[in-house]
Amino acid sequence: MNTTTLYTVPLAGTDPVEVSVADFGSGQPFLLLHGGAGPQSVTGFAEKFAAAHGVRVLVPTHPGFGGTERPEALDSVAGLAALYGALLDQLDLADVTVIGNSIGGWITAEIALLKSPRVSGIVLIDAVGIEVPGHPVADFFSLTMDQVFQLSFHNPAPFRIDPTTLPPAAQAVAAGNRAAIAAYAGTAMTDPTLAGRLASLEIPTLVLWGESDGIVDTHYGHAYAAAIPTARFQLLPETGHSPQLETPDQVIHAIRDSAGTDASVLAGR
Repeated sequence: MNTTTLYTVPLAGTDPVEVSVADFGSGQPFLLLHGGAGPQSVTGFAEKFAAAHGVRVLVPTHPGFGGTERPEALDSVAGLAALYGALLDQLDLADVTVIGNSIGGWITAEIALLKSPRVSGIVLIDAVGIEVPGHPVADFFSLTMDQVFQLSFHNPAPFRIDPTTLPPAAQAVAAGNRAAIAAYAGTAMTDPTLAGRLASLEIPTLVLWGESDGIVDTHYGHAYAAAIPTARFQLLPETGHSPQLETPDQVIHAIRDSAGTDASVLAGR
């Protein structure tokens, strides 16, 4: 069973921001951040992960995604990281592991760089954000949706849809998601300063990467892990850019194995 709550979160530089948060399970808290595919790309995994580990998983919808409003002043990944840091403060959570996929992974990295004592571990799943010479992030905005599906999945057939067949409301949501990606991440989906800043992290970090990821390849993933002194890298076979969607059991097992028999070990307990 899960609930969804609309929180009003104070944020420096703008009016308080409304954030919709789906809440699964109970126990040690995990913050799960979606990528450009939207919250529906992680909610099924959140429910499964909460049940598998007996933990609480919070899934916010980034403002601007899923038909939600985005304040004009909230226009960067760093801004989203600050928003979620403020959310953790508001909820008075401790010993939080943050998990993020794609742009959500970039937000996760920026949250770690805030050095909040509330955050004790991170998991990056096919994250974007750093610059890797010779291995750019795929130019999402120049691709057709069919090309995006082809690059995003080891086996795209179960996930491929024709966006022109969607009802107008769903097409409007998809257009809003694309606009939000551009506002937060830019068209390159990188920050040239990020890799250098990651060298300061001392937090337990697990970097998971789909072997068939065509959005950010495995060289990019190894570079991400190499930028973080405490990171451990694990390649996931027969899965693409969104392993939590395509092969959720692999992700659950990888996090469990990283933590031994207790998921909380990853969070430093």
